[in-house]
Amino acid sequence: MLKKKKMKLNLNLPRTNLKIQLYKSREKRISTANILQQVQEIFENEARKDDEILKEIHNGDAGVNNFNLDLLESNRIFHLSDIEKLCIDYRLRFLDSIYFKGEIPYETLSKIKALEKEQQMTLKGFKIVAPSKLFKLENADDPLLFAPMGNNYFYLIHKWGNDLHPLRKLMMWPFKYLENFTLVLLAGSFLLALLIPDGLFSPQQTTTQFLMIFFFVFKWIAGLSIFYGFKKGKNFSSAIWRSKYYNA
Repeated sequence: MLKKKKMKLNLNLPRTNLKIQLYKSREKRISTANILQQVQEIFENEARKDDEILKEIHNGDAGVNNFNLDLLESNRIFHLSDIEKLCIDYRLRFLDSIYFKGEIPYETLSKIKALEKEQQMTLKGFKIVAPSKLFKLENADDPLLFAPMGNNYFYLIHKWGNDLHPLRKLMMWPFKYLENFTLVLLAGSFLLALLIPDGLFSPQQTTTQFLMIFFFVFKWIAGLSIFYGFKKGKNFSSAIWRSKYYNA
C-alpha cells in the first residue's frame, strides 16, 4: 500500500521593507538628485506668495472681490449691519487692514491662499474687526479678517488670537450710546446720594433735600465725565466703530 507523503512547501520570501518601498515610489515620480531643487522651488514660491498676501494686507488698496458664490460657505457671509452691531456692543473698530499693527499668523495666510486657489483670484481690500489698540490709528485681543464682496457684504476669512473677556459686552454697554451713558450716570449718582448721611445737611432730611443732593451729585459726576471725555478725545461706540482716528 502506497503511502502518500505530504509535501511541505517552504518559500523563504523576504519581508517587505516599507522604507525601501517608499524610496522606490518616489524614484518613479522624481529622482533623488532633483528632489532638493523641487522642494526649494516650492518653498520659495510659497514664501513669495506669503509676502504678496502680507503686502496686500498691510499696504493694499480698498476694493471689491468678485467671488464665485457657489464656492463660498454661506455661514461666513455677513452684512455691514451685523458687523456694526458687534463693534458697538463690544467697542471694536472695523477698519481697512492697512491700519492693523498686530501680527498676522501663518494660519491666516494659509486660509487666504486656500480661498484664492479655490476662487482662482487674488483677494484684495481686506478689513479687520479688532479693539482699537491693535490698529495703527491716525492721531494728527480677537481680530476677524474679512474680504469685501460688494453691496455692504463681507466674507469672514479667519479669526485668530484670544477670545474677548466674557464681561466685555457688559462693561462696554455704557459707552454704546449717549442714552446708555446718561442712565449709568443717573444710577451712579442716585446710589452715591443714598450713601450721604441723613444728618449731614439737616437734622431730618426731606425728599426735596434728597433730590437736591442727588441733582448736585449728578452734576458733579457728569461734569467730571464730560471733562475726562473731552480731554481724552473719547466718543461713543456708535460713532467710532469705523473711525480711523485714535482720539475718537
